[in-house]
Amino acid sequence: MYSLLIQSELGALMLFVIFSFIAAGKASKLIYNRSERQLYRKTRKLIFWSVSLSLLAAVMAAADTMLAASSHPLFWMDRLLVRTPLALLPVLLIWFYSFPRLRKLMHRTRGRSENALDVARRRQSSDPAFIVPFQLAALCSVALFYFAFVPPIPFHWTAVTMPATLLLFVACLQWMLQSRRNQLAAEVALVYRPWRRRLTHTGLLLAVLAVSSIPFLTAMENSRLPETLSMMSGKTDYGIGARSSQELAHAEHHHTGASTAAGTSPSIPVTELTGPRTGIPDRKFTLTAERKTVALSSGKQVEAWTYNGQIPGPELRMKEGELIEVTLINKDIEDGATLHWHGLDVPNAEDGVAGATQNAVMPGETFTYRFVAEQTGTFWYHSHQNSKTAVEKGLFGALIVEPQEAAAGPIEDITVITHNWRGAGMSIGADPSVQRKAVAPGTAVKLRLINTDDWVRQSYILTGAPFKVTAIDGTDLTGPAELEHHRLELLTGGRYDVTFTMPDHPVFLRVGNGHSLGILMSKDGSGDIPERPEVTTFDPTHYGTSPADVPFHRDSKFDREFMMVLDNRFAFYNGGFAAYDTINGEVFPNTPMFIVKEGELVKTTIVNRSSVEHPMHLHGHHMLVLSRNNETVSGSLWWSDTLDVAPGETYEVAFRADNPGIWMDHCHNLVHASAGMTMHLMYEGVSSPFEVGTATPNHPE
Repeated sequence: MYSLLIQSELGALMLFVIFSFIAAGKASKLIYNRSERQLYRKTRKLIFWSVSLSLLAAVMAAADTMLAASSHPLFWMDRLLVRTPLALLPVLLIWFYSFPRLRKLMHRTRGRSENALDVARRRQSSDPAFIVPFQLAALCSVALFYFAFVPPIPFHWTAVTMPATLLLFVACLQWMLQSRRNQLAAEVALVYRPWRRRLTHTGLLLAVLAVSSIPFLTAMENSRLPETLSMMSGKTDYGIGARSSQELAHAEHHHTGASTAAGTSPSIPVTELTGPRTGIPDRKFTLTAERKTVALSSGKQVEAWTYNGQIPGPELRMKEGELIEVTLINKDIEDGATLHWHGLDVPNAEDGVAGATQNAVMPGETFTYRFVAEQTGTFWYHSHQNSKTAVEKGLFGALIVEPQEAAAGPIEDITVITHNWRGAGMSIGADPSVQRKAVAPGTAVKLRLINTDDWVRQSYILTGAPFKVTAIDGTDLTGPAELEHHRLELLTGGRYDVTFTMPDHPVFLRVGNGHSLGILMSKDGSGDIPERPEVTTFDPTHYGTSPADVPFHRDSKFDREFMMVLDNRFAFYNGGFAAYDTINGEVFPNTPMFIVKEGELVKTTIVNRSSVEHPMHLHGHHMLVLSRNNETVSGSLWWSDTLDVAPGETYEVAFRADNPGIWMDHCHNLVHASAGMTMHLMYEGVSSPFEVGTATPNHPE
């Protein structure tokens, strides 16, 4: 519904812009008609434009009103308080001031003679009260266009004041010019000189462009990323909390890491927030990042960036509680590489984000990560240096942490990691076809679904057996119920664990909606692919049973509360002007930096005003989903590290600040993150010596 409403409003707005300029042009040229017949015909056509503008304004007002009746205020405040009045005001003026004069003029020219216009007709057809409302509609349409693509969200009246003042000034100027034209019309019949009119309009347009280019070019230049930029810099946001304003002011003064908020001890650099530096690791891995031409199972060749010469990289399996050591060697990836453990909450220095927790590992360099695998579940790893390109080309792989105690009985454990290889299509791993597996009837089967592909809502449909979703984003669910005829959908970075008991007939995991990609399981690996049934989309909001012990809930007392508004708007980023995806109205490095203190209970309200989905990924923490669209989550606790926030959705999430550091929080549609849809969560008393910028090798997104 949200998408339908905003698309309807935007479509009506664009037509309103076009129609209002046409109507304003036709109204302002009435005075140039040579005969009563022409004036009557042109005046009558204005009725059509008046009705059209009224209908379009009504569509916009209705869409805004429906949003206000069903959505969070952040979805409709700017629309209902700014855009709706801008649409309705000129239309009301047209009907109250222009339309009576229009009817009167039509009545007086009803004879449709070829007589030239007398003084009375000339005065009537250039009356400011008749013409200016149409011109005002065109001016308001420009303001509507501006506020649609540069929304004043988070809502502040100060963001509305300057454009509104400029609009009022130009409207007054239009009234003065039209009054002067009306006086001239009383003296002599005005002659329409299109070349002069176009020359005047062109000169006026050039003057406006020249004046507006100064702030435009200034903003463009100021948006360029500096040569060096510390992750400690940025717009701090302490949220809504219980601390006094004096404490907040003191903390902000010291947020650069010179001291803690109390000012009593030096800050801790992220380089000290490491995993165990000593001790013999239980498992050691070496991953070599290198360019290589790799053949998929179909025979198609892919020019890839690989870990250990394969795509995806090797699956890393480990046990809960084990000390893990991974050595990254960069052989020839000129852009540099790192290893980020997506969803695994490691110490900050091991998080693998270039410019925040380490420098990028350049060709010929190595870097060693050490951490204890404290969580069980399905995760994945990827480079967090030039992430969009790195992941697209293959620098990723699955990471599985098994429980210390092995499962009772045999189990078929299958990792299903999906990716779209450029020029070769969607694949499971490196196989773009249907895989066949022999699974004995009665065997417990676990499918670990991982979607790595950028900005793809991947669909998985299991046909042939009832199943359970047993984990989301690497965290087990309690009391999962059996499902049939359900579609599981994952955005980039999301994971589901699915279990079922193998029957004596084929079971098919369909990736997408067709028959060409998936895994067919049967007792001997043969059999026909089952037909796709009618399915509904799985919703975890009320799935499973609630555990006896809940760490916190929607009504808990939170130490900090933040608001995260996702939106689209025209903005400048690194010297480019385009429609960007924003966080709280900004792109990096102007996005907010949420400041927390270790031990605090933190709540964030995420509102997606944009027209596309955003999988928001918080590093180093799992968020407990408290509510979705103001509906309290019930059933199993739903912990997420990559939350799929669809257009029009509002989520309340919370986490305990128990992992100190400087953590990225970004959209995992990496094309969005690479264009500035990224921010940071920073603990008080923590600093980072690393930098990003054009003069550094570090480019985390």
